[in-house]
Amino acid sequence: MANKKVRLISVPFWMGGSRAGSELGPESIIQSGLARQIRSMGFDLVGNYEVSCPRHGVLDPKQPKMKYFPEVKEMSGLVGEQVYRAVLADSFPLVLGGDHSVAIGSLAGLTGHYNNLGIIWFDAHGDLNTEETTPSGNMHGMPLAVAMGLGKFKLSDIPGAGPLIKKENVVIIGARDLDHYEKELIRSEGIACFTMHDIDRMGMKAVMEKAIEIVSSGTDGVHVSFDMDCMDPAEAIGVGTPVPGGISYREAHLALELLAETGRVTSMDIVEVNPLLDVGMRTSRLAVEMATSLLGKRII
Repeated sequence: MANKKVRLISVPFWMGGSRAGSELGPESIIQSGLARQIRSMGFDLVGNYEVSCPRHGVLDPKQPKMKYFPEVKEMSGLVGEQVYRAVLADSFPLVLGGDHSVAIGSLAGLTGHYNNLGIIWFDAHGDLNTEETTPSGNMHGMPLAVAMGLGKFKLSDIPGAGPLIKKENVVIIGARDLDHYEKELIRSEGIACFTMHDIDRMGMKAVMEKAIEIVSSGTDGVHVSFDMDCMDPAEAIGVGTPVPGGISYREAHLALELLAETGRVTSMDIVEVNPLLDVGMRTSRLAVEMATSLLGKRII
């Protein structure tokens, strides 16, 4: 990375997901040595800002398909402002969630700077549901749809957000639990989605080479959103929605190392660590490893 300044943005927020606990993720990741690791790599850690997220909300019976919508929207605006400020100060924003709805805020802030942002979305799920298609109403299953403007709630509804994310600039990696609507959308819109079947068949190196080619074509930056449930539950047990058969430990490291080598990554989310479901902070420590791999840490 050419940029040697990193700003941590902690977002203790759980209401986009199906259960509490992910709001404890940012502190658990930090306690697992993230700041020390970043400094040991020669980066200038220019602070850890904790976003003052809503901690409690009341479900609105009029919005059963968008649970805690006012709280998610408020959180997104607050996160977007901090991400925007980090980029303005020539820092790499490393956003620590919280559930994956946190990424709505990350993308709002980033698109205030980047007009043609590429996104690599590591996730067991598609996160492409809208308020019309969601089977659960949980907004952590909607951030990509919001970013691409697929539903009524769009990224442009967040103050300071820039253009919507173009479908041709999105790559999903590690998917293995897609809803019917998401499958149809991916097929009809030609959204790049490398499932676990593709990773098994092609190998992670080939998948990442293709993904990097897609998100680098005409873009002015690349954001990596890393949901810890993209990994196999045998590796990352402390997540809210684990799905068997995920990315292995070395596959994840390789993917992020290859991204680091491009020098094009501008920012990262690492989300969905739930310490209440973890064992011995194992998933939190794994999150630290993933973040530092993307920042350029190598075995030798």
